[in-house]
Amino acid sequence: MMAPDFTLPDLNGKPLALSDLRGKYVILDFWGGWCIWCIRGVPKMKEYYAKYSDKMEILGIDCNEKEEAWHKAVAKHELPWKHVYNAKGETDITPMYAIQGYPTKAIIDPEGKIVKIIVGEDPKFYEYLDELMGK
Repeated sequence: MMAPDFTLPDLNGKPLALSDLRGKYVILDFWGGWCIWCIRGVPKMKEYYAKYSDKMEILGIDCNEKEEAWHKAVAKHELPWKHVYNAKGETDITPMYAIQGYPTKAIIDPEGKIVKIIVGEDPKFYEYLDELMGK
């Protein structure tokens, strides 16, 4: 299934579209600074971002948080990947991806197709990345 495209503001307020990232694998990381499991997963996400940044991009999608708190969480945890702000209301993209829990990670292939969705901070996500990226 093709990943629904969306455009949301990045950390600088500039529009960033999912389709802008085609050509690499993209990990959509639906998270929030308020989410204990999301934050617990940060060290492993940083490790895998460093390991595979030549083959993939992570796009952090903030959920259920005020914009100021989102900026503070990204800075506090020193998250090096791309981020967008997902405000509640008309522009909320969580229904497009049927998000029901946090964190949720959707893996999008270089052509824009969803290849896997994993809910929770699950070691199987990292095992799958190793298989997909070829260790």
